Amino acid sequence: MAHLFFAASIQRHIPTPEREVAAHSVGEALSAAFTEEPRLRGYILDDQGGLRKHLSIFVDGNPVRDRRHLSDAVTQDSRIYVVQALSGG
Repeated sequence: MAHLFFAASIQRHIPTPEREVAAHSVGEALSAAFTEEPRLRGYILDDQGGLRKHLSIFVDGNPVRDRRHLSDAVTQDSRIYVVQALSGG
């Protein structure tokens, strides 16, 4: 099962412990987390179902490419990290 982590900066707003999820895509992994914590959906996804601009997701160290549909593949050994994006100068 893939391992899903949420950064501490996200957990400050909504407690989301790391968990094992059965998923073939990033979207499926997030859906599993949303089932357990429905409030998380609005924090992670925009009103179109895409990843919010202030967040980034990494699968096995690589940033997701499909921020709109979250179709990037995951394997049973994948490590998925959801973090707040940094900006500034």
